[in-house]
Amino acid sequence: MTEKFPVSNAFQTFIQEAPEQQKIWMETAQKLGAASKLDGKTEELAYIAVLASARLEGGLPFHVKHAKSLGATRDEIIGAVLVGLPAVGNIVIQALPVALQAFDND
Repeated sequence: MTEKFPVSNAFQTFIQEAPEQQKIWMETAQKLGAASKLDGKTEELAYIAVLASARLEGGLPFHVKHAKSLGATRDEIIGAVLVGLPAVGNIVIQALPVALQAFDND
């Protein structure tokens, strides 16, 4: 999956240097995803909004590519990034170039 959806350098280091913790992390994330009542595309869009609001741009390329593969449009990606604008302010606009570059580059 990392080939189709590139992960950040930080996450790649996590995979390589702490494989046991990474395995536990992924198992937990998969269980949380399975428990979600959201469809996959909506969940990815929500996650993109959280990443933008938390200033975690490193995770955006992976999740934007995944959202796109689930049918998300460019406008939906922009909307997801900007949804936090009223709550957290213009910090979310820093995520726009990263998200759009990931969406536009196949």
